[in-house]
Amino acid sequence: MSGLERPRDQRVIAGVCSGIANRFGWSVGLVRLAFVVSCVLPGPQILLYVVLWILIPNSP
Repeated sequence: MSGLERPRDQRVIAGVCSGIANRFGWSVGLVRLAFVVSCVLPGPQILLYVVLWILIPNSP
């Protein structure tokens, strides 16, 4: 995978976390864990997830 795209086969909700993990070579589980832990903190995490869901294209 060369660019930032949401894979069709590694999705839990929309594939945003797995797309980010694949793009930067990180563990998918760690990216998902970081997102869940960040939701405990105040901020627009859910809104950011929805925006990324809209902006990051599906993989072909």
